[in-house]
Amino acid sequence: MKKLIGIDLGGTTVKFAILTETGEIEHKWSIQTDINQDGKKIVPDIIESINHRLDLYGLTADNFLGIGMGSPGSVDIKQGTVIGAYNLNWRTLQPVKEQVEKGVGIPFCIDNDANVAALGEQWKGAGEGSCNVVFVTLGTGVGGGIVAEGRLIHGVGAAGEIGHITVDPTGYECTCGNIGCLETVASATGVVRLARDLSEDFTGDSKLKWLIDDGQEVTAKTIFNQAKIDDPLAEIVVEKFYFYLGLACSNIANVLHPETIVIGGGVSAAGEMLVTGVNKYFNKYAFPTIKNSSKLKLAQLGNDAGVIGAASLVKNQ
Repeated sequence: MKKLIGIDLGGTTVKFAILTETGEIEHKWSIQTDINQDGKKIVPDIIESINHRLDLYGLTADNFLGIGMGSPGSVDIKQGTVIGAYNLNWRTLQPVKEQVEKGVGIPFCIDNDANVAALGEQWKGAGEGSCNVVFVTLGTGVGGGIVAEGRLIHGVGAAGEIGHITVDPTGYECTCGNIGCLETVASATGVVRLARDLSEDFTGDSKLKWLIDDGQEVTAKTIFNQAKIDDPLAEIVVEKFYFYLGLACSNIANVLHPETIVIGGGVSAAGEMLVTGVNKYFNKYAFPTIKNSSKLKLAQLGNDAGVIGAASLVKNQ
């Protein structure tokens, strides 16, 4: 049976895994992402690392069905190129597929990192066994990927931009230039922004308010932890967060009717309280048939979602 290689390319590290065709990880490792010199060393470093590991494990190109990779930025899946991955300093077109196939001698395919994570959760994670899964990742921004009838949805190229669903037309300006995007209130930075704004008018006793007023560092984790111990300001903040995310998820479900909406990313570390809170508003706004059959779940694969999903690109193609 042939093996697969999955690569999760990030701004800090590149994660690799060698997997079986059934998605079981046999080996995994990582290297630092060198974004200096406009990211020119990133792909050569990836090639060098793969070749080194093949030698180390006594493997050759003939042992592999293919390599899949998830990358930030705008990905052309047909040409295998990336542009606009600014956290990699990739401002010009990068011929990733051409370089990797030439350097390693194994067929290569690539997709957007959020799409790839969606595939990972759909194949081996919280959406396992379902052909209809939406993945929402809550991190520095809000991203997502859509698997419908077992296939990733790309549209004309940018399908799955869940972070830019409008949830408050009178809300904050987004980095995309629009107003009130989900990303402005449900990302890690968005939750903190909500807390700072709501604290201005809050007059009760709150540790969270004291931390903000005292200039202490406040993160999304701080806010959710305070909500767990009944901090009144934190409870107000997370309730707003639940509303915005629940509204967005209901709109997604009303259009796509997935079996599972998987919530991942750093903010999802809040755990089951997040699913319970978001479900309240999801059930309020979702079409009755849909709310009784679409389920919200926490992501299960953690840091492995990217490499597992990337490997599944090979099987899908």
